[in-house]
Amino acid sequence: MHAVARNWRDAPLSETNRALCEYAAKLTHHQHSSSVEDLDALRAHGLNDTAIHDATQVIAYFNYISRMADALGVEPEVFIKNWGEG
Repeated sequence: MHAVARNWRDAPLSETNRALCEYAAKLTHHQHSSSVEDLDALRAHGLNDTAIHDATQVIAYFNYISRMADALGVEPEVFIKNWGEG
């Protein structure tokens, strides 16, 4: 899991999980260029519409909450250690 947090592109992921990460990256950085082809690519990896919907909800929520925190100047919680610091 640490490899995914560091750089998912280099992490040992299944093709399906790699496709989900590509989709998440696109929704995060280039959401206006999302298209039906992106959904078809996920379907080609065996994901049904419910799974795609659920993944999109999670991706959108994390994008929303991080943008809200940034916009409102929410400070990181210092009692939470960085991933891998144990």
